[in-house]
Amino acid sequence: MEAVIGVLVIVIVVFAIVTLLRSIRIVPQQRMDVVERLGKYKRTLNPGLNVLVPFVDAVRSKVDMREQVVSFPPQPVITSDNLVVSIDTVLYFKVVDPVRATYEISNFLQAIEQLTVTTLRNVIGSLDLERALTSREEINRHLSTVLDETTGRWGIKVTRVEIKAIEPPPSIRDSMEKQMRAERERRATILNAEGHKQAQILTAEGEKQAAVLRADGDRQSRILQAEGQAKAIRTVFDAIHQANPSQKVLAYQYLQALPQIANGSANKVWIVPTELSKALEGLGGALGGLANMAGDVPATTVNAAEVEREAAAAAQSAADAAAQVDEQVRVAEAQVSGDPDRTAALPAPDPIPPSAALGGADYNGSQVQRDHA
Repeated sequence: MEAVIGVLVIVIVVFAIVTLLRSIRIVPQQRMDVVERLGKYKRTLNPGLNVLVPFVDAVRSKVDMREQVVSFPPQPVITSDNLVVSIDTVLYFKVVDPVRATYEISNFLQAIEQLTVTTLRNVIGSLDLERALTSREEINRHLSTVLDETTGRWGIKVTRVEIKAIEPPPSIRDSMEKQMRAERERRATILNAEGHKQAQILTAEGEKQAAVLRADGDRQSRILQAEGQAKAIRTVFDAIHQANPSQKVLAYQYLQALPQIANGSANKVWIVPTELSKALEGLGGALGGLANMAGDVPATTVNAAEVEREAAAAAQSAADAAAQVDEQVRVAEAQVSGDPDRTAALPAPDPIPPSAALGGADYNGSQVQRDHA
């Protein structure tokens, strides 16, 4: 009897424990449980401690209220230009109404996947490959709009749809790589050409500026040289006028310049001026009356013999120079006439005696007559 009573007590205790466990339900955060009473929806349990009627109330589904991410496997899609591409999509959604998510559709995740695939095929089918590859934002926006409108009655909110990858066929990928390589080479060639063009432009501008600067420097140099020469000529001219030299000194300087004029290697024709005799006579008179050059006042320290020797040497040099010049004139006349034998036919000019240069002989060097026959 006592054994029966003990067994009965144990059964009662176990039943009470089971009843207590079934009547108490703890729901975690971000989860909601749908409760049915005798097979009919009764209420939704919120997070925290909840009490149920034992053996009458039952939890139908446990719905996660957090945002979920689902990655669908690649789906083959045909574009408008009849190319098959594989597209991977990623879907972000969350349950906003656990009751409708439980009773409106049996498996909302599978329904969302199929709806995404069909919508994606409709969208990609209206685009060619080039536009499909460059219109991901447009495709994502269209998918999000269609899925949100359809899943709204299921108590599900589609927050975002992303296309993870679009894989064209291998042959198309090879063609695209070749196209991109050619495009990069074209851009590189254009950039090189533009750089070469800019370099040539800069070089030309630099050369232009350098030429302008050189020309300006040369102009300034010529101006300065001309100004220097003008100042030098003016200074010499002023010095000559201030010194007031006599005609005898000028004649002497003229005779000293004759050998330098005759020694030029390019002098083929040299015209003997008619004033040569007068210059020689003036030189003779100047050397003869050298004592009267300085204001016609004789110097007490003049050496007559030394002056005579210098005058004779100068006269001899002038006579030699005049003979050389006359010889060059004869050669030039023969070359102009075209007769190579005329040089030998022309009579040699009479030499200018030094005494004529000194003014002691009656000689007129400007009256030399030649027979040009």
